[in-house]
Amino acid sequence: MNKEEILKKSRDQKEDEGTIYADNNGRRYGVIAFSSIFIIITFFNLFTKQNNFIPYCMFFAYMSAEAYGKYRTTKAKALMATTVLASFASVAFLICYILVVLGVGA
Repeated sequence: MNKEEILKKSRDQKEDEGTIYADNNGRRYGVIAFSSIFIIITFFNLFTKQNNFIPYCMFFAYMSAEAYGKYRTTKAKALMATTVLASFASVAFLICYILVVLGVGA
């Protein structure tokens, strides 16, 4: 294979390794920021005796989406179980929050 063929195949590829690297690096910092804010809000709510339904809802929704993305690539059954359970937890916490806001729940 000569140089021109290699360059042509590289140009024809749909994915750019630099873009993939930047996306993954951005996601890594996004997860760090999300986790940090989650911890701060959770502790703040605990000290001020407020419920943590919304932060937990968001955390489990994120966990579910991430596990589903990994499941689609690896087809690992544990990731599908994580997707289902985290989705259920996210919806449950959302329902708890709605009930509290409407004055029906604790």
